[in-house]
Amino acid sequence: MTTPTHYQGLTWDHPRGAHALLEAARRLAATDAVCQVNWSRQPLADFEEHPLDALAARYDLLVIDHPHLGEAIAKNALQPLDTLFDELTLAAWRAGSVGRSYASYELDGHLWALPIDAAAQVMAARADLCRECVLPDTWQDVLALARRKPVALSLAGPHALLMFFSLCIALGEHPAAHDPDTLISPETGAAAFEWMRELASVCVLGGSDLSPIALLEAMATRDDLACCPLVYGYVNYASPRPPGKHALTFTNAPAGPKRIRGSVLGGTGIALSRRTNPSGELLDHLRWLMSEPCQRSFVPQFDGQPGARAAWQDDAVNRASGHFYANTLETLECAWVRPRYDGYIAFQRAASLALRVALEAGTAASRVVADLQSIHLRYGPYRTGH
Repeated sequence: MTTPTHYQGLTWDHPRGAHALLEAARRLAATDAVCQVNWSRQPLADFEEHPLDALAARYDLLVIDHPHLGEAIAKNALQPLDTLFDELTLAAWRAGSVGRSYASYELDGHLWALPIDAAAQVMAARADLCRECVLPDTWQDVLALARRKPVALSLAGPHALLMFFSLCIALGEHPAAHDPDTLISPETGAAAFEWMRELASVCVLGGSDLSPIALLEAMATRDDLACCPLVYGYVNYASPRPPGKHALTFTNAPAGPKRIRGSVLGGTGIALSRRTNPSGELLDHLRWLMSEPCQRSFVPQFDGQPGARAAWQDDAVNRASGHFYANTLETLECAWVRPRYDGYIAFQRAASLALRVALEAGTAASRVVADLQSIHLRYGPYRTGH
């Protein structure tokens, strides 16, 4: 009799990050006696508090965010997946992923995680609270709505910097696009921060204390938040909700003056730690999770947010989710991939704090951009991996 191989996995403690993986593991155990995956869960924020190399010493499979790749690779925590799957399979996954979800896990010539989940900053609204208003399509529209309805900004944790980046992109400039040593041009950076300042002057600032999940939960359960113009989308809040909770309407990120929709890619991928000796059965399980039938049917059925474009374009998936996917696909397809260098997470943390402090203190925009540039140089080198 063959001894079962048990693999330990770690994902994040939210229906979107856990339910499909847990159910898939349960079905695997029921049908394959020689391969079992046991998933543990931790809050999403804890991934920043517990370095990936420490987690990789304890777990075989890790659900990760792409900005952590540089640190993980520098510490030799993960194994490249392109050595485990054939080129045709990888090419199909690359072509089938939504936006740059697959590309976000490619770095230094290797693939480090499988993009089973895709997300980007989009707009969330309570349609019932905005009934007499047209939902914003541009940042100028957001300002107009905020003068009539309670609008929240997502500024907690790293999200102040991610909003700043998105506004820069909406203004026509990607971070470090022209010079890796220059975070953003003084003109674009100052304009983006002035937008943040003006928005903060008319918006509800409670969002600086709430994670995206907490902010969306508040919007779904309270009647004092009508819209959040830029927050990571969660299909779980667009689907039919239990009594006392309202379904949210999700639309594309607001456009800038040149009709550019600035947004920063999110999502998660499954990585394998260096300690893992994956069996053929485990690799087959991962192939199934990445397959189009699984992504279009199984993952949405169990509260997941697929990484495959086919699922985002599927009529049945959209009907079941209040058209969350179709309404935000344009944003996902153009969302910007954050840097993955070793040190980026520390930069993101420090820069976000600097932006929140500057908003509260009324710091001049030119000073803010100079401070962000100093932080940028402190934590480089800046490498996009593009």
